[in-house]
Amino acid sequence: MRLLFVCLGNICRSPTAEGVMRALVREAGLEQQIELDSAGTGGWHVGESPDARATEAAGRRGIVLEGSARKVRPRDFEEFDLILAMDASNLRDLQRIAPDEPAQEKVRLLREWDPTADGDLDVPDPYYGGPGGFDRVLDLVHAACAGLLEHLLERDAKRVGPVSQDAERTAPASRDVGRTAPAS
Repeated sequence: MRLLFVCLGNICRSPTAEGVMRALVREAGLEQQIELDSAGTGGWHVGESPDARATEAAGRRGIVLEGSARKVRPRDFEEFDLILAMDASNLRDLQRIAPDEPAQEKVRLLREWDPTADGDLDVPDPYYGGPGGFDRVLDLVHAACAGLLEHLLERDAKRVGPVSQDAERTAPASRDVGRTAPAS
């Protein structure tokens, strides 16, 4: 399974989501089954490291933010099973540049898997706010990434064999996540 996290500039929210999910995937021992990356819909920060404030906030929680900013590429729609937008604006931009309907169906809001979302599915952009905004993003992203990972594991278990009643839950959205099962 290949997941791409997308925000506006790829220096705050999407690298935070990638770092959080990477920590959860590592903790679950699934580094060989789940590949992660992040990108931005805009190219203003291409080549830059994650925002220092995001990196500091993540570091206080033992989460490492790595990589350099890049812009979403047309081939991302082929290479990734699920493209996770941080907010409705990113979602619209991604759906607009998706080459076809199957590619559009890969684009989802990350917080669809956040059990605390309560109808608000945006991860707010902390760039112009105070330091507390980065901690809030970490909280939201962690809840959503944990929910997404649980969903992917349950979906994989359904495809492999019988599962418990707990695994019957799915993401709040009506479409299935991606089109391929996680690799074994």
